[in-house]
Amino acid sequence: MKRAVIKALDYYLPEAILTNEQLASEYPEWSIDKISAKTGIYKRHIAAKDEFSGDMAIKAAKNLFKNHNIDTGSIDYVLLCTQSPDYFLPTTACIIQDKLRLSKRCGALDFNLGCSGFVYGLGLAKGLILSNQAENVLLITSETYSKFIHTADKSNKTLFGDAAAATLVSIDGENGLNGEILQFEYGTDGSGANSLIVKNGGARSNFMRSQNVSATEPGDDNLYMDGKAIFEFTAFEIPGLVKETLKRNNVSIEQIDLFVFHQANQFMLNTVRKRAIIPEEKFFIHLQDCGNTVSSTIPIALKEAVSQNRIKKGNKVFIAGFGVGLSMGATILQF
Repeated sequence: MKRAVIKALDYYLPEAILTNEQLASEYPEWSIDKISAKTGIYKRHIAAKDEFSGDMAIKAAKNLFKNHNIDTGSIDYVLLCTQSPDYFLPTTACIIQDKLRLSKRCGALDFNLGCSGFVYGLGLAKGLILSNQAENVLLITSETYSKFIHTADKSNKTLFGDAAAATLVSIDGENGLNGEILQFEYGTDGSGANSLIVKNGGARSNFMRSQNVSATEPGDDNLYMDGKAIFEFTAFEIPGLVKETLKRNNVSIEQIDLFVFHQANQFMLNTVRKRAIIPEEKFFIHLQDCGNTVSSTIPIALKEAVSQNRIKKGNKVFIAGFGVGLSMGATILQF
């Protein structure tokens, strides 16, 4: 039986770094210890002024191709998850196809999703493979949330970093990680859309910019996050998502070797872990050096877990994404 598997993972982080020391200097009322204790984040990478999601996506893909000896001619579909595309049109994935010199017979599309985007992307890639539409899907997640954040918004500046990750999803083969993508569980609560939003920029705002943009206060051009609403969604909904995903895959929590969730912040992750009754030693956290990179947090964490030998052949790894939308998704990877 044909299987869809993760063959390789890699990522790209921008050169510029925003440290806790810099934030503490900018906001003296926030101590370094307070920032790190609350978030688990010590530094974040920030895209350059002339560096955008498409640029980072290309760099992540090139890292994947180079570090894992992947033949670019084998790629027959590009999926790009981003909420900060280079343009409204054309599709950024089409530009990526050209810049990477991929086959002109390659499919390419963007999809707009945030913190659950990697899981949804795996679902799309698996569907393409099992329906014989593709054999080698290049799934890229790339986000520049820093460009949405107002300079005076210390809360969001503390959390978010920019990054791109590239994942090769293919039919089963002898080489590579071969993490089989098992069954999915999804969830959506669109009534919470305003809890994490950039109001201006799309057609609904008629491409108009606020006439009352303040140099000191965030406006509708900037990222707004209702942290309490996002926390409540995560704390109350994700334990149920874990339970239903385990049930759909006919496995118990004891049979899972590692849990890799969207790396939102340390406090939120620990709260969800406790509510879902997940053993701490099975729960992987990696955000101290990059922050919350939205759709790229899970593939970055998976890559680091592999590098640290936390993921081995025979392991079952539970992954879950949740956040903006409000949206959530989970699946299990069988390595």
